[in-house]
Amino acid sequence: MAETNHPPVRSRVPNTWRSLLVLIGFILIGMSVGNILAALLLVAYLATQGDFSMDVVSTLLQNPQQVPNGWYALMILQSTAHLFTFLVPSLMYWYYIERRKNDDFNFKEEANGRIWLLVLILVIAFMPFNSLIIEWNAGMKFPHSLQGLENWMKGKEDQLARLTKFLTEFESLPQLIIALVVIALIPAIGEEVLFRGVLQRKLAESWSNVHLAIWVTAAIFSAIHIQFYGFLPRLLLGALFGYLYFWSGRLSLAIFAHFVNNGFTVLMVYLYHHRAVDINIEDTRSVPFGTAVFSFAATAALLYSVWRWTGHFKDNRLV
Repeated sequence: MAETNHPPVRSRVPNTWRSLLVLIGFILIGMSVGNILAALLLVAYLATQGDFSMDVVSTLLQNPQQVPNGWYALMILQSTAHLFTFLVPSLMYWYYIERRKNDDFNFKEEANGRIWLLVLILVIAFMPFNSLIIEWNAGMKFPHSLQGLENWMKGKEDQLARLTKFLTEFESLPQLIIALVVIALIPAIGEEVLFRGVLQRKLAESWSNVHLAIWVTAAIFSAIHIQFYGFLPRLLLGALFGYLYFWSGRLSLAIFAHFVNNGFTVLMVYLYHHRAVDINIEDTRSVPFGTAVFSFAATAALLYSVWRWTGHFKDNRLV
């Protein structure tokens, strides 16, 4: 994007593609450090529970229910690995390679309260339509010649689905708070800083085409989750977050939208388990087509309102 009033900042690696290779290097190092630290924390935590084991990580990922206090252990693993894979490398790159500050993630004035409320409603209104996309994507079939690839992808999908189900099986209020932090807040901050704040920004500056940058970043954002049968709905979510960042000029708004998307699901699961609501948001049955159409129409109307209220229609400069 490059609509900004900030003075030009000279990167230590001026070439966009070389600088992105440096970013990838930071991510790989952070991922390695995060995995080692997560394993050490898990061993230390489980040792206090009387179950010291060096192969705890593999057991936790394959069969978390077999690990004593596995839910808490998995939360430790998720939060540590995520912080060091996404947030820490992105900030190190931003500070020491781009030579920028936190304020440089933003390029417009703070959004007013009605924009935040509108985004809250927008993200929730988008969910039924995206559920239909999830169903369509999950029904994807490969040619017989690619049966091996399809089986491998389904195996990965099933493993991630089991982990997700295990993570959302909690009952107490303290567990809800932990889940909101680990499943909603940490990914919202880390992934938006990396994908929207750094990657989308760099691609838009290089290509001078913010729309291409938004969709390419959204595709990478979706692919990095390695959930092949959820690629399209996550692609749409990534594009939604990207346009919210572009229109508002505030990374915090994209972070908020991401948090609402994840946090609303966590909260609804908790309320359903406590029978406070009758809607099981994890239900994989088809969304009524009429509901999906209404959701799409509401999403389009709300997106138009965000576009106008952020004043973007008055200013078509790129960031």
